[in-house]
Amino acid sequence: MNMAGSFFIQNFGCRVNQAEAFDWAAELQKRGWRLDEDDSRCGIVIVNTCTLTARADRDGRKYIRKIARDNPRARIVVTGCLAERDPEGLKAFPGICRIIPNAAKPSLAGWCAAESSPVSAIDGTPPISFRARALVKIQDGCDMSCAFCVIPSVRGPSVSSPATEITRRIEDLIAEGYREIVLAGIHLCSWGRDMRPASSLLELLEKIERLPGDFRLRLSSLDPRLLPDPLLDLMTSSPWISPHFHLSLQHGSDRILREMGRGSSAESYRDLCGRIIRRSPEANLGADFIVGYPGETEDDFEAAAALLEEAPLGYAHVFSYSARPGTKAAEAPPLAAATVKARAGRLRRLSEKKNLAYRRRFVGRTLDGIVIQRKRGGVEILTPNYLEVLVPESGEAEGSAIRVLIDRADETATTGIICGKDGLPS
Repeated sequence: MNMAGSFFIQNFGCRVNQAEAFDWAAELQKRGWRLDEDDSRCGIVIVNTCTLTARADRDGRKYIRKIARDNPRARIVVTGCLAERDPEGLKAFPGICRIIPNAAKPSLAGWCAAESSPVSAIDGTPPISFRARALVKIQDGCDMSCAFCVIPSVRGPSVSSPATEITRRIEDLIAEGYREIVLAGIHLCSWGRDMRPASSLLELLEKIERLPGDFRLRLSSLDPRLLPDPLLDLMTSSPWISPHFHLSLQHGSDRILREMGRGSSAESYRDLCGRIIRRSPEANLGADFIVGYPGETEDDFEAAAALLEEAPLGYAHVFSYSARPGTKAAEAPPLAAATVKARAGRLRRLSEKKNLAYRRRFVGRTLDGIVIQRKRGGVEILTPNYLEVLVPESGEAEGSAIRVLIDRADETATTGIICGKDGLPS
């Protein structure tokens, strides 16, 4: 098979990486290139790395080795936060033809396109949509100084995309037929604070809300320290904004939160969750928990477990603490690995219990959704409140708007039946 002009993108990490890859895929396909679904046969493989944890580093390096072994003719382009933090270390890996720093990401697609001819003359395969939802990067970098986080050093200070550029991009995506737009940023709540005159995420959302078209807006991770009441009022009342809010927490112990440099408290987080649920009772709230932070005592951990159990959360992402080079927290001695593993396992089991209880609230209900992907056993539908519902295959295209009746929620999956506009099974 002629590999010229075919490409594959492997993402690691955050929604911002996904949004960047979404743009690269769109630009390359417009230039006549083919987005392949098989990384073993592509001419170029783009690896968008993460360095948030040691595991993210390992996963990125492992994947690069795999591609060099399985597809030795591929030209591997590596970018992202691991490439920013450790470019010299990556130079020793086979198959890498270029390492692109984060600041040069806007030129990545153009560089790849210049490497060889597009594929349109090779076969008649139509372009593949990169994903059913459109991701729009509205902000990059972070001005915060959490003691454990390496991201500000590899992403730089907060930089906001202009509102006119964002709204124009969203209008184009709506015209292309996307029904869900995901706003992504390294520190989304900082949007507009670097502008002169300063703006805010609230002002941006009000502009987006006035755009014409049939679409839904989803917000990626939000900082609970930067959610004033006017912004909460819009988030929880707008029919265009999905009732799914991921509120970055990190811990449930006030002492550990102070050590982390978070400048927040467990009580303020409980209060925030309560205010959101009072405004939007069926919203799906998510949180991040870091387990095993240096100096975390049994009492600190129990405070985190209590917060997870008591707060109206629908799920939690639980991370074992990972020391990152150059951060303040990395200077402290680590906890015993067995202790961290046991604590993380307990929080994950608690998260699964919370998630099951949340999903079961919607059994017997009919919800809107869009077709996300085909999976073994059927088609996955994503609802506004972030339920992933498996339904029998019925031929709907990815990205299609669907009504779904939830008929079961258990430890393994949420399942449903596609309905007509009248809410009855079709």
